[in-house]
Amino acid sequence: MSTKKFDSEGFLERLKKFGQRCQKLVSILSRTPYNLEYGNQLIRSSVSPGANYIEALEALGRKDFIFKLRTSRKEARESVYWLDLISRANPRLPEIQKECHELIKEGMEIVKILASSIITLEKKNS
Repeated sequence: MSTKKFDSEGFLERLKKFGQRCQKLVSILSRTPYNLEYGNQLIRSSVSPGANYIEALEALGRKDFIFKLRTSRKEARESVYWLDLISRANPRLPEIQKECHELIKEGMEIVKILASSIITLEKKNS
């Protein structure tokens, strides 16, 4: 059984691209009050997983590392929430719908990767 080493730099790049794609989505939204609010929230939450992942890589110990990964996971989940609200607020715009769907899928994959890492680390701790 071979175990493939996790590519942390590749994952960090994936997190950056997720944040950038969310920013691009926000830039094409119409300037309604709800899109402005949802968009602002999405911009903040979608770049946070990457920033917290960087902090995790520089953690002072295993507990700190796990805490930063949890924060990164929480922010990725929050991004999925805002993407869902944006999708629901713009039902007649196929371009927005398509991008929201793809970003929600990517966000959930990021959440799963982070959750798996957290579970593995917690098992090693016990």
